[in-house]
Amino acid sequence: MIEHKDYDLLVVGGGVNGVGIARDAAGRGLRVLLCEKDDLAAHTSSASTKLIHGGLRYLEYYEFGLVRKALKEREVLLRAAPHIIRPLRFVMPHMPNLRPAWMIRAGLFLYDHLSRRELLPGSRGVNLRRHAAGGPLKPDLARGFIYSDAAVDDARLVVLNALDARERGATILTRTRFAGAQRQADGWLAQLAADGQAAATIRVRAIVNAGGPWASSLLRQTMQQAQHSELRLVQGSHIVIKKLFDHDHAYIFQNPDKRIVFAIPYQGEFTLIGTTDLEYRGDPGAVSIAPQEIDYLCAAVNRYFTRQTTPADVVWSYSGVRPLLADEDADNPSAVTRDYQLELDTADGQAPLLSVFGGKLTTFRRLAEEAVDLLGRALGSDSPSWTAIAALPGGDLHAADFDAFLADFKHRHVWLPAALAQRYAHGYGSRAERLLANAATLDALGAELSPGLFEVEVRYLVEQEWAVSADDILWRRTKLGLHASEESRQRLATWLDNESGAADAANKRAAF
Repeated sequence: MIEHKDYDLLVVGGGVNGVGIARDAAGRGLRVLLCEKDDLAAHTSSASTKLIHGGLRYLEYYEFGLVRKALKEREVLLRAAPHIIRPLRFVMPHMPNLRPAWMIRAGLFLYDHLSRRELLPGSRGVNLRRHAAGGPLKPDLARGFIYSDAAVDDARLVVLNALDARERGATILTRTRFAGAQRQADGWLAQLAADGQAAATIRVRAIVNAGGPWASSLLRQTMQQAQHSELRLVQGSHIVIKKLFDHDHAYIFQNPDKRIVFAIPYQGEFTLIGTTDLEYRGDPGAVSIAPQEIDYLCAAVNRYFTRQTTPADVVWSYSGVRPLLADEDADNPSAVTRDYQLELDTADGQAPLLSVFGGKLTTFRRLAEEAVDLLGRALGSDSPSWTAIAALPGGDLHAADFDAFLADFKHRHVWLPAALAQRYAHGYGSRAERLLANAATLDALGAELSPGLFEVEVRYLVEQEWAVSADDILWRRTKLGLHASEESRQRLATWLDNESGAADAANKRAAF
């Protein structure tokens, strides 16, 4: 619902960059409205490799500034959201025919020292015949390297930013399409169309185009504005299989084409493998994994693991379109920069339009900070930046110590099954208490609509986190889709339909 007709800032796009900008701007006192045509994180931001990382491989392309920036942000985000971001050690088996050991050591030395590192251990060599991570690997892989990065629940990172933005005064509208805007000397008249409703017009002082892979079409077609930076759309796909190993390390594998592929522990029972890099031309909303991508990822891990993987082993796959800055010098999609560019257009003193091009999950907060700095100057606001030292919702854990928080949470809720307590603590952090709503028994959580998913959580996600559909809940808010059957998915969808119908009827009664 649009509560007002006048705002300082309209942010178009509910991916990680859009919600990051909305959060930062709202925290600086700007009146913010964000619209997203689908669900939050419905596209690129939930189709990542689910890592907060500096980008070790970018060193090979001399992207030292990007890696330094990302490493610094890795520390900031580990403190801001220790519940959804966790340290992860990566094992790189050494294949001498791909990269010499001295080159890898030099790269890891830079990776350890390009930015101040306080929370994660440094890199080291490893004898794979003695380390647990060597067990699943082929016996000729004797040596390797271990370094640190972090894993993240990508879609929840987006939702938590949106929650913080709303709590700081922003209006967040999902399932609301940006239909167009007309520029005036002192602002914009923008049209927003919610599902099944006529377009509404609002007045805003500035617009942020954070449309991700749709940024170019929003600028050129929807707004009829000039574009100076060019995007290169790259498809990245991942596969998920039953777990290939039991330890808690991840792997980073080198391949003959000089690309790297990750194999990461996922959801306890699975291994996540990705990613690919293919040029993409088409509707970003219709992207799907190609058979040759599945073959590529299977071949990549089969070079290293004793147990071989085939396409028949894939239990789930997902694809996303990365909007990367076009680079005429990079023929290989893997070599295209993952850095970002902010393009501020004030058109001879007229209302500001800021477009976001490129970027990566790890640097979203820094991107948002720079974006709001630019907008603040254009709008005459001098409020200082603040997000570098602020926790995301649920992340305000003592000393950012998740293990201590989890132990205390389990102690206070001994009636919760261990796996469920751990998932609530990871997903909601200190806000898990709000989710439980004073429940003291498992029965108090309501019916189990899908394995591990109870009514109390679904109701919380609908009321607090913009969840509307079964897919919103199973694949983005909770990541329980891999455990759901078609029967349980339909049971959840029916429950949501019934609850939605009851809410609509109550709203109609309240209107009279």
